[in-house]
Amino acid sequence: MSHLHALPGYLTFGGLRPAPSADGTVVSGTAATATPRASSGPEPGHAVEVTRLYVRRGGQTVLREVSLQIPRGSVTGLLGPSGCGKSTLIRSIMGVQRISGGSVTVLGRPAGSPDLRPRVGYVTQAPALYDDLTVDENLGYFARLLGTPADRVDEVLETVDLDHARWRLARNLSGGQRARVSLATALLGEPELLVLDEPTVGLDPVLRRRLWGTFEELAARGTTLLVSSHVMDEAARCDELLLMREGTLLATETPQRLRARTGEQDLEEAFLRLALHAERPARTATGVAS
Repeated sequence: MSHLHALPGYLTFGGLRPAPSADGTVVSGTAATATPRASSGPEPGHAVEVTRLYVRRGGQTVLREVSLQIPRGSVTGLLGPSGCGKSTLIRSIMGVQRISGGSVTVLGRPAGSPDLRPRVGYVTQAPALYDDLTVDENLGYFARLLGTPADRVDEVLETVDLDHARWRLARNLSGGQRARVSLATALLGEPELLVLDEPTVGLDPVLRRRLWGTFEELAARGTTLLVSSHVMDEAARCDELLLMREGTLLATETPQRLRARTGEQDLEEAFLRLALHAERPARTATGVAS
């Protein structure tokens, strides 16, 4: 599925060309013949459990002792400024990031386990589509890889409101339409967990609202969604918030609890208050006046 179940080293196809993304990641996937095993990981209420996760890259600590739980059937927002470690955390959850310490469990299995491939969908920041194929042909190609019924293409096109563009070449789509085709591709296999890395970047407010409506509908049907963003006004649409800054997890809160905790009704102001509070001990520890 264009950017869902596979990344480099995660899944390969003999004789099949993988879909390239703009950042050089190879993204493809298939349900293959994987058979999910019985869960022996986190308690049933959690789709994802991360425990004391460390990631070091290039001599720098990118993630520092991150621990979190994502409830099943929820829309969880992963929020923070660009460069704070959101994408690294997502890659860790997908099982394609080399970690330095800690553990990541997804749907009761270690992250990256082969039997998770038909159960987890992943939409990257850069849509990975074949520009020389139509929308219908792109989706049909990945549907055949997954072994899903042909009418599933019709269903996902309706879900993302793109049936009117199904015969348009991918190269002629707008940025927002490409993002929606990517989401449709991830939905072909009806994943239990759907991970979306900054899916609304560059989209206009109307389309952003439409996509969030789709996310909420999917969660109502039982899908667990993890959606990363640096747009704080999207936080109010999440059931749970994971707030990150400089490789650490500042807080795990609902929007309502975050407002109550900080005394701020505006979620961006609430995040800033948390960030400033977290900086004070760090400044004191390094001898900088608070």
